[in-house]
Amino acid sequence: MLSKIDVQKFNTLIEINTLINSNYQDVHALLTQILDSATRLCGGEASSMLLVDKENQELYFEVALGIKGPEVKQFTVKLGEGIAGWVAQHNKSIIVNDVSSDKRHLRAISNHINYPSKTMMAVPMRIKDECIGVIELLNKKDEKDFVQEDLEWLEIFANQAALAITNAKSIEKAWNEIQILQDQLKTDQGYHTMVAKSPIILEKIEIIDRVAKTDSSVLILGESGVGKEIFAEQIHLRSNRKNEPFVRVNCAALPEGLLESELFGHIKGAFTNAIANRQGRFEMADRGTIFLDEIGDLSLSLQSKLLRVIQEKTFEKVGSDSSITVNVRILAATNKDIDALVERGEFRSDLYYRLNVLPIYIPPLRQRPEDIPELASFFLKKFTRETKKQFEGFSNEAMKAMLSYSWPGNIRELENCVERACVIGKNKWINREDLFFKYPSGTAEQEGDRSLKTAINTFKIHFIRKVLEENNWNQTETARVLDIQRTYLSRLIKELDINPKE
Repeated sequence: MLSKIDVQKFNTLIEINTLINSNYQDVHALLTQILDSATRLCGGEASSMLLVDKENQELYFEVALGIKGPEVKQFTVKLGEGIAGWVAQHNKSIIVNDVSSDKRHLRAISNHINYPSKTMMAVPMRIKDECIGVIELLNKKDEKDFVQEDLEWLEIFANQAALAITNAKSIEKAWNEIQILQDQLKTDQGYHTMVAKSPIILEKIEIIDRVAKTDSSVLILGESGVGKEIFAEQIHLRSNRKNEPFVRVNCAALPEGLLESELFGHIKGAFTNAIANRQGRFEMADRGTIFLDEIGDLSLSLQSKLLRVIQEKTFEKVGSDSSITVNVRILAATNKDIDALVERGEFRSDLYYRLNVLPIYIPPLRQRPEDIPELASFFLKKFTRETKKQFEGFSNEAMKAMLSYSWPGNIRELENCVERACVIGKNKWINREDLFFKYPSGTAEQEGDRSLKTAINTFKIHFIRKVLEENNWNQTETARVLDIQRTYLSRLIKELDINPKE
């Protein structure tokens, strides 16, 4: 029968494995949790997790817990140096219950931080039998010695940490591949085509012509799906920077830890799996334009760093003390009520005023019906080529339906609607029934729709909006309450057209 402490250890292992297998994105936090659990359950007073830097043949402290943890992280250890270096070099676990008399002990660190090491055990973290790091525990509580059972449990926790790092590498590789593909698609030939006929949008284009010639920041406002990115592209293409990079960043697509690295880059060893120096998006956009979409989702800490870039044109990579100077024009966009965010203290007022030098509001599609036939025809030609079908156009009933529909998802919804019609359409003309409009709850059109899918979507809309309202429309906190990834919540909000104004 398992003892009480065994049950606690097993429950902790199950909890950590669940996090590892749930595509956990904050890897540093997960490694910290693993090390904290190992320290607590094996009775250590302090602990460290060191990762191997193959190029420099040394170990650096990824996580250090205990009263001297912050001081310890400034050091590195050569392979073979100290007890941790010996474990990494020999890929073997070890218990040392009389550290002071062990010749391998690196006294320089203990003396510098004034923290004597009495007892210690250290185990390798392995990926396919290769040591990628070391976990070490210091000073068994109550003046006791570490025993073999402690070592076996610590090896299990080390295996969990290695698995978490393996997953992080896979996610990083996949993300890099996705970014490369996105960047390839969005070359000079990949800019979106501007389609407009309504007076209100033609007026916006005239404003863009004047705005583009300056280097001032521009804040583009409007509902989700109105085409804010297209307007950002047009500002860049009509500016003096048109031959320089145009770099896009979706601020809602990544958690804060990864977003900071994405914006400003990182140096080798700055965090788990930072195996090489990496350029950030601001550095890539030097001399060109950076477009920050969903700016309202930036955390306050990142808002502060962005303000500095705007004011001083400088920033530091994650993990670096060296400043980098860039010449970048900033375009930002949000579908949120940013004035309300400023009023609630969720968005810095000084950053808002810096970004809001030249504000441009893009009206929703329902306020510019003249654009609907033009956009629908444009999308029809596009998807006719992709589906390899031949359509003459839209029937009169289909066009009337499109002109009378409110388009809560704006141009994005119209594009999806036409694409769906091209896929399922069987005649030469796109008919009204091919369009499959998503009518809002309570309309006569929807009351006859009693499908399970409609019922589920209706429930999702009301439930998610309720939780968002309870958390002041903070997506990070709402995602935590709903127990889903923040990026998935953001996608649901867009797909279900959930917004605070309704």
